[in-house]
Amino acid sequence: MRNLEEVGKEIERRGKTDALKKLAESSDGVQVGKMVDPKLVEQAAKNGDGAAMRGILNSVLSTDEGKRLAENLMKLMGD
Repeated sequence: MRNLEEVGKEIERRGKTDALKKLAESSDGVQVGKMVDPKLVEQAAKNGDGAAMRGILNSVLSTDEGKRLAENLMKLMGD
């Protein structure tokens, strides 16, 4: 969990918190949120199951919404 906390602090330090929230609340963010079972993500993260996380990510990135969301996230974090 420490790594996630560090990521959160870095996002906050870079002033990206509000922009990230807007991205999550965008139509693509909402659609992607509906595609993913939060319990499966939580379980995979808790267990350190990289294969399960890759599978979830691949299923999201195979959709148009997931591709757009990932592209916008990369642009946001690249600033």
